[in-house]
Amino acid sequence: MQIAIVTGASSGIGKEFVFQLTKAYRNLDEIWVIARREERLVELQKKLPLKLRILTYDLTEEGSITALKELLAEEKPQIKVLVNSSGFGKRGYFEENSYEDIKGMIDLNCRSLTEITYVCIPYMSKGSRIIQLASSAAFMPQPNFAVYSASKSFVFSFSRALRRELSGKGIYVTTVCPGPVRTEFFGIADSECPRPMFKDAFMADPVKVVSKAIRDSHKKKEYSIYGGVMKAFYVLSKAAPHRVLIFFADKFFS
Repeated sequence: MQIAIVTGASSGIGKEFVFQLTKAYRNLDEIWVIARREERLVELQKKLPLKLRILTYDLTEEGSITALKELLAEEKPQIKVLVNSSGFGKRGYFEENSYEDIKGMIDLNCRSLTEITYVCIPYMSKGSRIIQLASSAAFMPQPNFAVYSASKSFVFSFSRALRRELSGKGIYVTTVCPGPVRTEFFGIADSECPRPMFKDAFMADPVKVVSKAIRDSHKKKEYSIYGGVMKAFYVLSKAAPHRVLIFFADKFFS
Protein backbone atom coordinates (compact mmCIF):
# COMPACT_ATOMS: atom_id res chain seq x y z
CA MET A 1 0.00 0.00 0.00
CA GLN A 2 1.38 3.40 -1.03
CA ILE A 3 0.47 6.32 1.16
CA ALA A 4 1.21 9.93 1.99
CA ILE A 5 1.14 11.26 5.54
CA VAL A 6 0.18 14.87 6.26
CA THR A 7 0.19 16.40 9.72
CA GLY A 8 -1.79 19.53 10.50
CA ALA A 9 -4.23 18.39 7.81
CA SER A 10 -7.39 20.00 9.15
CA SER A 11 -6.62 23.56 8.06
CA GLY A 12 -4.31 25.96 6.29
CA ILE A 13 -1.22 24.71 4.52
CA GLY A 14 -1.65 21.11 5.68
CA LYS A 15 -5.18 20.93 4.30
CA GLU A 16 -4.00 22.38 0.99
CA PHE A 17 -1.27 19.75 0.79
CA VAL A 18 -3.93 17.03 1.05
CA PHE A 19 -5.85 18.54 -1.87
CA GLN A 20 -2.81 18.92 -4.07
CA LEU A 21 -1.16 15.59 -3.25
CA THR A 22 -4.24 13.75 -4.56
CA LYS A 23 -3.51 15.30 -7.96
CA ALA A 24 0.29 15.18 -7.86
CA TYR A 25 0.50 11.49 -6.78
CA ARG A 26 -2.12 9.50 -8.69
CA ASN A 27 -0.81 6.13 -7.48
CA LEU A 28 -1.50 6.69 -3.79
CA ASP A 29 -3.87 4.27 -2.09
CA GLU A 30 -4.50 6.48 0.94
CA ILE A 31 -3.48 9.70 2.57
CA TRP A 32 -3.12 9.46 6.32
CA VAL A 33 -4.26 12.79 7.72
CA ILE A 34 -3.28 13.79 11.25
CA ALA A 35 -4.98 16.54 13.23
CA ARG A 36 -6.97 17.02 16.42
CA ARG A 37 -10.23 18.19 14.83
CA GLU A 38 -11.95 15.06 13.54
CA GLU A 39 -14.99 16.88 12.17
CA ARG A 40 -12.80 18.89 9.81
CA LEU A 41 -11.07 15.78 8.53
CA VAL A 42 -14.42 14.12 7.93
CA GLU A 43 -15.54 17.16 5.90
CA LEU A 44 -12.27 17.06 3.99
CA GLN A 45 -12.88 13.43 2.99
CA LYS A 46 -16.19 14.43 1.39
CA LYS A 47 -14.32 16.71 -1.01
CA LEU A 48 -11.77 14.14 -2.18
CA PRO A 49 -11.93 11.00 -4.32
CA LEU A 50 -8.97 9.40 -2.53
CA LYS A 51 -9.47 7.56 0.76
CA LEU A 52 -8.24 9.39 3.84
CA ARG A 53 -7.13 7.53 6.95
CA ILE A 54 -8.29 9.90 9.69
CA LEU A 55 -5.97 9.95 12.69
CA THR A 56 -7.16 12.32 15.40
CA TYR A 57 -3.88 12.70 17.23
CA ASP A 58 -2.70 15.55 19.43
CA LEU A 59 0.96 15.54 18.49
CA THR A 60 1.97 17.36 21.65
CA GLU A 61 1.08 14.17 23.53
CA GLU A 62 3.67 11.38 23.63
CA GLY A 63 1.03 8.71 23.12
CA SER A 64 0.18 10.01 19.67
CA ILE A 65 3.62 9.23 18.29
CA THR A 66 3.45 5.77 19.84
CA ALA A 67 0.04 5.20 18.23
CA LEU A 68 1.41 6.21 14.81
CA LYS A 69 4.44 3.97 15.27
CA GLU A 70 2.23 1.00 16.15
CA LEU A 71 -0.09 1.63 13.20
CA LEU A 72 2.85 1.77 10.80
CA ALA A 73 4.22 -1.48 12.18
CA GLU A 74 0.82 -3.14 11.72
CA GLU A 75 0.05 -1.83 8.22
CA LYS A 76 3.63 -1.71 6.85
CA PRO A 77 2.82 0.85 4.12
CA GLN A 78 5.21 2.36 1.63
CA ILE A 79 5.35 6.06 2.45
CA LYS A 80 5.81 8.04 -0.75
CA VAL A 81 5.42 11.48 0.83
CA LEU A 82 5.61 12.75 4.39
CA VAL A 83 4.48 16.34 4.97
CA ASN A 84 5.16 17.69 8.44
CA SER A 85 2.86 20.71 8.45
CA SER A 86 1.74 20.87 12.08
CA GLY A 87 2.92 23.88 13.98
CA PHE A 88 1.90 27.06 15.73
CA GLY A 89 3.39 30.30 16.99
CA LYS A 90 2.56 32.99 19.50
CA ARG A 91 3.82 36.55 19.15
CA GLY A 92 4.96 38.54 22.17
CA TYR A 93 8.12 38.93 24.17
CA PHE A 94 9.38 35.69 25.69
CA GLU A 95 8.68 36.61 29.33
CA GLU A 96 5.13 37.62 28.43
CA ASN A 97 4.22 34.34 26.70
CA SER A 98 2.53 31.70 28.81
CA TYR A 99 4.51 28.64 29.84
CA GLU A 100 1.94 26.46 28.07
CA ASP A 101 2.41 28.31 24.76
CA ILE A 102 6.20 28.15 24.98
CA LYS A 103 6.16 24.44 25.74
CA GLY A 104 3.54 23.83 23.06
CA MET A 105 5.60 25.53 20.35
CA ILE A 106 8.66 23.47 21.20
CA ASP A 107 6.70 20.22 21.47
CA LEU A 108 4.75 20.64 18.24
CA ASN A 109 7.24 22.49 16.04
CA CYS A 110 10.37 20.56 17.09
CA ARG A 111 9.81 17.39 19.08
CA SER A 112 6.81 15.94 17.28
CA LEU A 113 8.20 16.79 13.82
CA THR A 114 11.46 15.05 14.68
CA GLU A 115 9.77 11.99 16.15
CA ILE A 116 7.32 11.59 13.27
CA THR A 117 10.16 11.84 10.77
CA TYR A 118 12.06 9.21 12.73
CA VAL A 119 9.23 6.67 12.86
CA CYS A 120 8.34 7.18 9.18
CA ILE A 121 11.78 6.83 7.57
CA PRO A 122 11.90 3.00 7.90
CA TYR A 123 8.83 2.87 5.63
CA MET A 124 10.35 5.08 2.94
CA SER A 125 12.45 4.03 -0.04
CA LYS A 126 14.17 5.43 -3.09
CA GLY A 127 12.07 8.21 -4.58
CA SER A 128 10.20 9.00 -1.36
CA ARG A 129 9.86 12.63 -0.33
CA ILE A 130 9.89 14.44 3.01
CA ILE A 131 8.48 17.97 3.03
CA GLN A 132 9.17 19.88 6.24
CA LEU A 133 7.35 23.11 7.01
CA ALA A 134 9.76 25.64 8.43
CA SER A 135 9.26 29.39 7.90
CA SER A 136 11.05 32.52 6.78
CA ALA A 137 11.23 33.13 10.56
CA ALA A 138 13.93 30.45 10.53
CA PHE A 139 16.36 32.73 8.71
CA MET A 140 17.28 34.84 11.75
CA PRO A 141 16.33 35.35 15.40
CA GLN A 142 13.18 37.45 15.75
CA PRO A 143 12.43 39.52 18.84
CA ASN A 144 8.76 39.33 19.80
CA PHE A 145 8.63 35.92 18.13
CA ALA A 146 11.68 34.39 19.79
CA VAL A 147 10.58 30.83 20.52
CA TYR A 148 8.71 30.37 17.25
CA SER A 149 11.62 31.61 15.10
CA ALA A 150 14.04 29.46 17.10
CA SER A 151 11.82 26.40 16.65
CA LYS A 152 11.69 26.95 12.90
CA SER A 153 15.46 27.45 12.79
CA PHE A 154 15.67 24.00 14.34
CA VAL A 155 13.43 22.59 11.58
CA PHE A 156 15.52 24.31 8.90
CA SER A 157 18.83 23.06 10.28
CA PHE A 158 17.63 19.55 11.10
CA SER A 159 15.99 19.05 7.73
CA ARG A 160 18.98 20.23 5.71
CA ALA A 161 21.28 17.87 7.61
CA LEU A 162 18.78 15.02 7.25
CA ARG A 163 18.64 15.65 3.51
CA ARG A 164 22.35 14.93 3.29
CA GLU A 165 22.11 11.82 5.46
CA LEU A 166 19.30 10.34 3.33
CA SER A 167 20.75 11.26 -0.06
CA GLY A 168 22.39 7.87 -0.47
CA LYS A 169 19.01 6.17 -0.10
CA GLY A 170 17.37 8.37 -2.71
CA ILE A 171 15.00 9.94 -0.17
CA TYR A 172 14.71 13.67 -0.79
CA VAL A 173 14.03 16.28 1.89
CA THR A 174 12.70 19.71 0.95
CA THR A 175 12.29 22.41 3.60
CA VAL A 176 9.50 24.91 2.94
CA CYS A 177 10.11 28.45 4.24
CA PRO A 178 7.13 30.66 3.49
CA GLY A 179 6.62 34.17 4.75
CA PRO A 180 3.16 35.18 6.01
CA VAL A 181 0.47 32.93 4.51
CA ARG A 182 -3.26 33.64 4.56
CA THR A 183 -4.35 30.89 6.98
CA GLU A 184 -5.72 30.51 10.52
CA PHE A 185 -2.15 30.62 11.83
CA PHE A 186 -2.20 34.36 12.45
CA GLY A 187 -5.50 34.21 14.28
CA ILE A 188 -3.64 32.27 16.97
CA ALA A 189 -0.25 33.92 16.62
CA ASP A 190 -1.63 37.45 16.93
CA SER A 191 -4.36 36.78 19.49
CA GLU A 192 -2.50 38.60 22.25
CA CYS A 193 -0.03 40.73 20.29
CA PRO A 194 -1.14 42.37 16.99
CA ARG A 195 1.11 41.63 14.05
CA PRO A 196 3.00 44.44 12.26
CA MET A 197 0.86 45.95 9.49
CA PHE A 198 3.54 45.43 6.85
CA LYS A 199 2.97 41.66 7.01
CA ASP A 200 -0.49 42.08 5.54
CA ALA A 201 1.08 43.38 2.34
CA PHE A 202 3.09 40.18 1.94
CA MET A 203 0.41 37.60 2.76
CA ALA A 204 0.75 34.69 0.34
CA ASP A 205 -1.93 32.42 -1.07
CA PRO A 206 -1.59 28.93 0.51
CA VAL A 207 -2.52 27.33 -2.82
CA LYS A 208 0.50 28.91 -4.49
CA VAL A 209 2.84 28.18 -1.57
CA VAL A 210 1.91 24.49 -1.58
CA SER A 211 2.02 24.22 -5.37
CA LYS A 212 5.56 25.57 -5.41
CA ALA A 213 6.57 23.31 -2.53
CA ILE A 214 5.41 20.20 -4.36
CA ARG A 215 7.13 21.31 -7.57
CA ASP A 216 10.35 22.02 -5.69
CA SER A 217 10.13 18.62 -3.99
CA HIS A 218 9.74 16.94 -7.39
CA LYS A 219 12.84 18.84 -8.53
CA LYS A 220 14.71 17.53 -5.47
CA LYS A 221 15.38 21.05 -4.22
CA GLU A 222 16.83 21.60 -0.77
CA TYR A 223 14.34 24.30 0.18
CA SER A 224 11.29 26.06 -1.19
CA ILE A 225 10.84 29.80 -0.67
CA TYR A 226 7.76 31.38 -2.21
CA GLY A 227 7.89 34.97 -3.50
CA GLY A 228 10.56 37.46 -4.42
CA VAL A 229 10.35 39.36 -1.14
CA MET A 230 11.00 36.25 0.97
CA LYS A 231 13.84 35.19 -1.32
CA ALA A 232 15.38 38.63 -0.89
CA PHE A 233 14.93 38.33 2.88
CA TYR A 234 16.78 35.00 2.82
CA VAL A 235 19.70 36.55 0.92
CA LEU A 236 19.76 39.52 3.31
CA SER A 237 19.76 37.22 6.32
CA LYS A 238 22.83 35.46 4.93
CA ALA A 239 24.67 38.65 4.00
CA ALA A 240 24.02 41.07 6.87
CA PRO A 241 25.13 40.59 10.50
CA HIS A 242 22.26 39.21 12.53
CA ARG A 243 22.90 41.63 15.40
CA VAL A 244 22.11 44.51 13.00
CA LEU A 245 19.01 42.80 11.61
CA ILE A 246 17.79 41.94 15.11
CA PHE A 247 18.16 45.56 16.20
CA PHE A 248 16.07 46.88 13.31
CA ALA A 249 13.53 44.06 13.61
CA ASP A 250 12.98 44.85 17.29
CA LYS A 251 12.91 48.63 16.82
CA PHE A 252 10.69 48.89 13.75
CA PHE A 253 8.84 45.62 13.16
CA SER A 254 7.96 44.17 16.58
